[in-house]
Amino acid sequence: MLHLNTLDDAAGATLVQALWPAESAVENSLLVLLGSLAMALCAQVVLPLPWTPVPLTGQSFGVLYIGALLGSRRGAAAAALYLAEGACGLPFFAGAAALGPTLGYLLGFVPAAWLAGRLAERGWDRRPLTAFAMMLAGSVPIFALGLLALRRFVPGPLLLADGFWPFLPGDLLKCAAAAALLPWGWRLIGRRARDVRAD
Repeated sequence: MLHLNTLDDAAGATLVQALWPAESAVENSLLVLLGSLAMALCAQVVLPLPWTPVPLTGQSFGVLYIGALLGSRRGAAAAALYLAEGACGLPFFAGAAALGPTLGYLLGFVPAAWLAGRLAERGWDRRPLTAFAMMLAGSVPIFALGLLALRRFVPGPLLLADGFWPFLPGDLLKCAAAAALLPWGWRLIGRRARDVRAD
């Protein structure tokens, strides 16, 4: 469902907003629900690490990528709904329990999704370098709140070793994946828009 004649029509829009400019409350609610379920699906990718209570997961990639796709408000709403679904007992959280060592990381998902969506609305998702930077920026609230809460479970000298450094390589790979996928999506939209004009 392409609603653009040129990419200029997409100024201020994210990929999903360009493809599906939801205008009704029902459409917006559906996008938020689908976003939360996509985050839950990414959370099922779990790699436990023996030296830390925090596992390596696909959650942060899902949160940031969905935030960038949906935009700031819908992305944050999807992250909040994802947290509510997990808090209600659905098996949506990866690894440790919600009130355990991962609580801070989980709470960081809402501002992270909002930030990624806000930067995407400003066009950061259209070029590889800025998309990479957008994902890195979105990771900041996740790590900030995650490390803040992890201090209750991990001694101070081990905090970064247990809650930051092991996840940095994986986060850089997630950023690289988004830096490839998001601009590719915009190029695809551009080709489809040109095809529509040609018809």
